[in-house]
Amino acid sequence: NTPWPQGTECVARYNFKGTSEQDLPFNKGDVLTIIVVTKDPNWYKAKNAAGREGTIPANYVQKREGVKSGGKLSLMPWFHGKITRDQAERLLYPPQTGEFLVRESTNFPGDYTLCVSCDGKVEHYRIIYHDGKLTIDDEEYFENLMQLVEHYTKDADGLCTRLIKPKLEEGTVAAQDEFSRSGWVINRKDLKLQQVIGKGEFGDVKVGDYRGTKVAVKCIKNDATAQAFIAEASVMTQLRHNNLVQLLGVIVEENGSLYIVTEYMAKVGLSLSDTVNMKCFKVFFLYLYRDVCEAMAYLEANNFVHRDLAARNVLVSDDNIAKVSDFGLTKEASSTQDTAKLPVKWTSPEALREKKFSTKSDVWSYGILLWEIYSFGRVPYPRIPLKDVVPRVESGYKMDCPDGCPEVVYNIMKQCWNLDPASRPSFQMLKEWLQHISQGMGKKIERSDKSEK
Repeated sequence: NTPWPQGTECVARYNFKGTSEQDLPFNKGDVLTIIVVTKDPNWYKAKNAAGREGTIPANYVQKREGVKSGGKLSLMPWFHGKITRDQAERLLYPPQTGEFLVRESTNFPGDYTLCVSCDGKVEHYRIIYHDGKLTIDDEEYFENLMQLVEHYTKDADGLCTRLIKPKLEEGTVAAQDEFSRSGWVINRKDLKLQQVIGKGEFGDVKVGDYRGTKVAVKCIKNDATAQAFIAEASVMTQLRHNNLVQLLGVIVEENGSLYIVTEYMAKVGLSLSDTVNMKCFKVFFLYLYRDVCEAMAYLEANNFVHRDLAARNVLVSDDNIAKVSDFGLTKEASSTQDTAKLPVKWTSPEALREKKFSTKSDVWSYGILLWEIYSFGRVPYPRIPLKDVVPRVESGYKMDCPDGCPEVVYNIMKQCWNLDPASRPSFQMLKEWLQHISQGMGKKIERSDKSEK
């Protein structure tokens, strides 16, 4: 096997106590980072999350990879959507007892149908909604389709047979299998959920304890929503940068619940309550927008477009490192996007009008984020009705320079808001400009410090 390069992350498959002082003991599920390959290819030198170093056996660990499935990741690969009774029967031919699929009901819109092969024919069971829950027989009730299917795989419980083999929709890949294969599934027993720190349509965000580390956990219990968040989690497995919120792992439970576990971030980017004067604000702003630019330059270099860059999606760690979060709309640069969910005031005109997304549409959003930062969190385009924003922008309107914002930074905003995407700077260029600006501002702050003394 080809040795893993320095910096490769791997996950422990078994416990390892070590047999010498040079060894690095670990427990199943620990994440380790390869430092160097030893002379013996069966051993690596690695370090653990606490920074302790030592040798580890190669066959005790699994390489952690980005989830890049060629097919569509699905929590419900047996769900075929809107197909007819005849189509379902053709898919389940030749009949194998216990093979099944779920489809949307054609006779009863809003309900579902469970189609099961049994003794040479296909039985169709109507799944109905009753008081917000799903049932087949008015005796057993389920929160979602995954919970229902899980129940009947264990026990026929009135069906002609228990569910044995799912008939997968063409092109789909079971998400649980793919995350497990890539080393991202973590054990639910290792995670202790604590207080709720955020609520949304999808579910709750909670503080958690994962093996002694404070983490943030998105808890998603609805089928359709969980499916959408699987896409976000798969993107996060491919992105590793100090200024991006890092995924630690996912948990997919048999009852359909999905948990996305990430590093814990102390505060939202524009929570400036711990800064006490304008000088501190200036320093904080420098770090905030420079950190965000670093993250976006990394996405640019790796051909990812964020599509939802805004101050609300920038979090700050305990040690005041700003990190970009919320990768729900993030896609590889070549993919298309439904514009219905996009935030109008942060999205470039060409993305809203023509669905043309690129790094340059992220640059537009970055200009808006700079304006938010220097406006202390004001909503962009104040006093302009939402329906008028795009026409005004396309006619050449640009927001005024916020009070106290250096002219050099406002000039960067205006370059980000060029109506021609090709004329906007790249994030790499922005990074270089900001480094130059921050060096100049740092010297000014240093001089003011000396004059005060």
